[in-house]
Amino acid sequence: MKDNNSNSVSVLVVDDDHDLLQLLDMRLTAAGFNTCCCSSGQEALDKLDNFSPSAVITDLKMDGMDGMQLLEKIHQIRPLLPVIMLTAHGSIPDAVVAAQKGVFAFLTKPINKQELITTLEQACNTTTVVNQPDEWSSNIITRSPRMFELLEQAKMVAQSNVSVFITGDSGTGKELLAQAIHSASRRHNNPFIPINCGAIPSELLESELFGHKKGAFTGANNDHQGLFQAADQGTLFLDEIGDMPLSLQVKLLRVLQEETVRPVGSTQHIPVDVRVIAATHRHIEKQISTGEFREDLFYRLNVVNLELPRLRDRKEDVPLLVNHFLNQVASQNNQTQRKFSEEAMQLLMGYHWPGNIRQLQNLVERTVALSPSKVISESLVRSSLPTDEQAITPLTEAKQAFERNYVKQLLKQTNGSIPDAAKLAGRNRSDFYKIVKRHNIDTNHFVLAETSRVARQLT
Repeated sequence: MKDNNSNSVSVLVVDDDHDLLQLLDMRLTAAGFNTCCCSSGQEALDKLDNFSPSAVITDLKMDGMDGMQLLEKIHQIRPLLPVIMLTAHGSIPDAVVAAQKGVFAFLTKPINKQELITTLEQACNTTTVVNQPDEWSSNIITRSPRMFELLEQAKMVAQSNVSVFITGDSGTGKELLAQAIHSASRRHNNPFIPINCGAIPSELLESELFGHKKGAFTGANNDHQGLFQAADQGTLFLDEIGDMPLSLQVKLLRVLQEETVRPVGSTQHIPVDVRVIAATHRHIEKQISTGEFREDLFYRLNVVNLELPRLRDRKEDVPLLVNHFLNQVASQNNQTQRKFSEEAMQLLMGYHWPGNIRQLQNLVERTVALSPSKVISESLVRSSLPTDEQAITPLTEAKQAFERNYVKQLLKQTNGSIPDAAKLAGRNRSDFYKIVKRHNIDTNHFVLAETSRVARQLT
């Protein structure tokens, strides 16, 4: 990856023609773009994990994965990332198919420099806004490309009045995302009211949501306004909607369809204007198949689905979140901010976080309270994490870790020589080099280490 200007807009460029790739790199660099150049579709997909481009430029005709296949895979990961397609075989059928599959623009070779720059600037304008700090999402701390993509979708959805269904594991921040959507909407000056449907007994939940009249049941000594009325003109966040009893699901569906509520014990229907955002960590589709959740209610709530990634899938956010929680603890306790040792931070980065952000926050608060020094040690972090039996590394991460360590061992044996290491691995030089790049391994480190060792022997 070539980082020409850390403040410039980033672009991923993909072409298996080395000469054209170099030419595009030179032109885009001269125009002020920060480029990351890849010689294959698979290499480009691997780069998306660590490189957050505002746009992609790819050749249509490439060996292996072609441009159309790459477009489809990119949009599976980041559906709103604009892709510009290049081809020396420009034709109406190609352009039509590309447009149908969501390509941003279709340019033919030889590439006109000004047309390329203008098209690229237009594409980047659709994505750069979300990557900047913004008040509506200021409580969501991230530098993850996946999270930026999710926030971009959330901001678009916020402008409409459709129901949103947020899914994701416990502790991933579903309420924070719901608050952000409310803040970005036209309802932001009106109430945002959250309720956890699983935390309130089922016999009281109906009264909490819809209200009740005095005398409606034992203990109803006064009229009570429900949360739908309290959230009128605003947003109601129904967390853990999967825990709502079936009998109440029927009544909720009627409220959403008719936009009126009838308090318990009343015969009057009260109009309400509420935007509903629901969330769950459960597999609703499985609940529907077993009859635990109404399919018609699900479709009413799930107009737009936003899925929050697990913390293990956005590990680049761990240092940011750790620093945020450290600052939070210091501020709450009026004390100097602590910090984690480098080894402790590496341990945090390598852990798989089954409890997600909530678990990370809990660990930070616990280790700050127990640390005898201002620097939190690796041993304290290790003792605060669950045992190995509870903390099994996912298979994908285990494979990646093995591959990285295996490659480093080969490079250590060959003093950083990629041809020699590739020979030991039984891979061709080009494939082995791609593996080295994928894991961001600096081969110079092994050359310098060997040089240092020889120098020590000579002295």
